[in-house]
Amino acid sequence: MPVNTIILDWAGTTVDFGCMAPVEAFKKAFEEKGIQLTDREIRKPMGLLKKDHIKQLLSLEKVKKQWLELHGRPSAEADVSSIYQDFEKYLFADLAENSHLKPETKQAMKKIKQLGYNIGSTTGYTKEMMAVVFETAKMEGYHPDYVVTPDDVDSLGRPYPFMIFENMRHFQNRSMEEVIKVGDTITDIKEGKNAGVLSIAVTEGSSEMGLSLEEYKGLSKEEMERLNQQTAEKFYQQGADLCVKNLLELAEILQERSTIQKLREKKKEAVIN
Repeated sequence: MPVNTIILDWAGTTVDFGCMAPVEAFKKAFEEKGIQLTDREIRKPMGLLKKDHIKQLLSLEKVKKQWLELHGRPSAEADVSSIYQDFEKYLFADLAENSHLKPETKQAMKKIKQLGYNIGSTTGYTKEMMAVVFETAKMEGYHPDYVVTPDDVDSLGRPYPFMIFENMRHFQNRSMEEVIKVGDTITDIKEGKNAGVLSIAVTEGSSEMGLSLEEYKGLSKEEMERLNQQTAEKFYQQGADLCVKNLLELAEILQERSTIQKLREKKKEAVIN
């Protein structure tokens, strides 16, 4: 069966170059509790349901130690809810401003639609957050055919495969072979692999790379190339079927359908072996 459905992530993949909005919101929310985190620490669980992300950060040995020293007890479920409330507060304050399209998104999506593909999407954002992100993206010329949030699948977001399955239900896909998942985090790759679909990672402007558009533009071409290669290696180590620099490169690959066929054959061989 030919591929007919592309399921894209949002922040770091199609909007918000560098996935900056959630990083800043997590950082400020934890600072409210006296906890200092680096961007790299915050980014590691990126793509998960946001409460699960907070739990992952609270489980870090460094954070457990800080928390015990500050509060005299281990963190509890009530603390997760409290941090999440602060996270939401900070995120919504800047979400629209930080949800602009990545440079290639509009042109790439136009090409992909012209090729006849369905465009679905999954996210770690809630339905309420996505309403803000979607409106900003739509005003700038990008609106996928379908959006699924963790709220639509009983909060069983990534790395569970259910948001992908919900997209497949909507598009009436008959087989995993018809679907490709595209994202910018390790969690995106795990989501795609758990769903049994081809998983493609975007390196440029990804959360995994971790640079804002301004920081990235400040690099030399050689530095850009080196950083993209390093980021791609991390994705391949986690099982990505393919890495692309950006969505225009993805559109070119989707146009050359023989490349996709080769990827599928390689995936089948890996399963057999």
